[in-house]
Amino acid sequence: MTVVRKLVLAAVAAIALFAGTAKPAQAADACGLPTSGTTWVDFADGSVPFWYRFARPGIVAAASNFIYPPKLRAAGAKTVYFDLYMNSRVGTPAKPETEQEVVDWAHRIFYRAVASADCPRPWMALNELFGASTTTPWTANNAQYRHNIIVFAKTLRDLGARPFILISSKPYTQADAGDWWREAAHYASLVQEVYFTGRLIHRQGPVAGSRTLRTRFREAVRTFTDIGIPSKRVGIMVGFQASNRGTMPPIAWFEHVKLQALAAKQVARETRLGTVWSWGWQARNTAQADPDKEVGACVWLWTRSPRLCAGPEAAGPDFDSTLTQGQISLPGGVRCEVGGHPITYSSVHRLSRLIGDGGVAFSAAYSQAVLAGLVQVETVDVLAAERAIIRSRFRGSRAAYRAALARAGANQALARAVLADELRQQRMGRRFRAPNPTGQQITEYHENFSEQPARMVEVKPRAWWLGDRRKGLAIGSLAPPQIFDLPAGKKVKIRTADGVYSVTAQDDAMPLGAFPLGVARNAVVTGLKEISRRQLFERWFTKPLSDRLDDLRCADDQLPAIAVVDMTTFLPFLTL
Repeated sequence: MTVVRKLVLAAVAAIALFAGTAKPAQAADACGLPTSGTTWVDFADGSVPFWYRFARPGIVAAASNFIYPPKLRAAGAKTVYFDLYMNSRVGTPAKPETEQEVVDWAHRIFYRAVASADCPRPWMALNELFGASTTTPWTANNAQYRHNIIVFAKTLRDLGARPFILISSKPYTQADAGDWWREAAHYASLVQEVYFTGRLIHRQGPVAGSRTLRTRFREAVRTFTDIGIPSKRVGIMVGFQASNRGTMPPIAWFEHVKLQALAAKQVARETRLGTVWSWGWQARNTAQADPDKEVGACVWLWTRSPRLCAGPEAAGPDFDSTLTQGQISLPGGVRCEVGGHPITYSSVHRLSRLIGDGGVAFSAAYSQAVLAGLVQVETVDVLAAERAIIRSRFRGSRAAYRAALARAGANQALARAVLADELRQQRMGRRFRAPNPTGQQITEYHENFSEQPARMVEVKPRAWWLGDRRKGLAIGSLAPPQIFDLPAGKKVKIRTADGVYSVTAQDDAMPLGAFPLGVARNAVVTGLKEISRRQLFERWFTKPLSDRLDDLRCADDQLPAIAVVDMTTFLPFLTL
């Protein structure tokens, strides 16, 4: 069975399904077109070889002649008139027509649209405004051209039409230009063309690529809503021209079409957009021809509603028919998700209370989620680290520990998250090869940290805080704090964040400065290397933070800034 025959059979089945499961009809105008919600309009005149793909209930098709609109309507579609040559009616920025000529053209094209749409109040797409990005002050010719567009749209509206001005470039809306756009929106809806090079979006992957699509669509809408134009008077037009596909393989292209439809649906819901238009299905010449356009159109329609076309069947078995790929679909209370690790609104709020800055808190929460995906930490290790801190810094008083957390604006759950983060950073840091410290650095460390506790111990197994040895000088900045409370000469098992050790303290604890540098050298070198590893980790960690943005899904696509936030700056007593 050929692909075309499959598509035709699927079309028949889709029409039957639509008829059998139709939803309650929307409020409609004199032409049967929706008066509420977002209306999707697809270009489907005779230049589209598969125009019949759009000839079915549930579709609004745009065409510009008298032959195909009746055929489209006969099969159940609604139609709007598409004027491909507005420049022939109003002129160009360099050579505008006279106002009388514009009014005359408005009358002629209006009655042509009435006949084409078989409706006294037709929707009319006007293709297209030139020089939207031109800054003010305008030249006399450009000012006349812009005035002509206002006159053209106003005349059409006064005659009973609903005009839509298509815009091919990013509008300049500042100063006096803003007044012009607001006046234009009074007489016509404004439709911004937003086109993408498919290969560039595909290269970003479904998550980041979808985010790029949604962001561009939102920007197009905000350009107008930010200057006071209601979103219901704004539309976007997406394009599926052969030039936008380039050399993309069929399946990759169909995936791109699907992602564009999903992104447009998301932004339309968010912004209550007036219209979404599709363009580029035509094939007037060899450059516009694409043997996969019909399947692409079917995927486009199917993504909007499975009743409109059998997209997966047309695209083939290699097509990913899921509609959640790259989309913002987060459980309640979850602000972002990366690699299966959620970032909740409540966790960011807790961090914000501690840090005093919502943006930094968001960055810290993202950093924690990414690090959790890189290094596994067991709860038992976190609890061991917490007990050691309570013993060494709060004399074993959990109440004092909780009081200190409360004073800082934190709680025990947040503290344990910070400790888990500390352990992950510590373990990840040990994977880095630290340079050997200089003699001056060793001497300065011995002098600067001379007051911290130190004691000679034997351990089993080897401990990183003894420089991966079983015997040596343990110092307070590295060793588990309970080491310094053990009785001398007695073997004791202790649980630390790194596991269980058998420890024998050879003598009493004393300040580091009491030990000659020759005795303390290995311990000091270990301490300096640990500092160096932390610094290496922080420099390295910015890359995973940046890379994982491609997999990060956040509500409204609001992403955190990349930053390595040291939470012990705000809770110094949790430093390991």
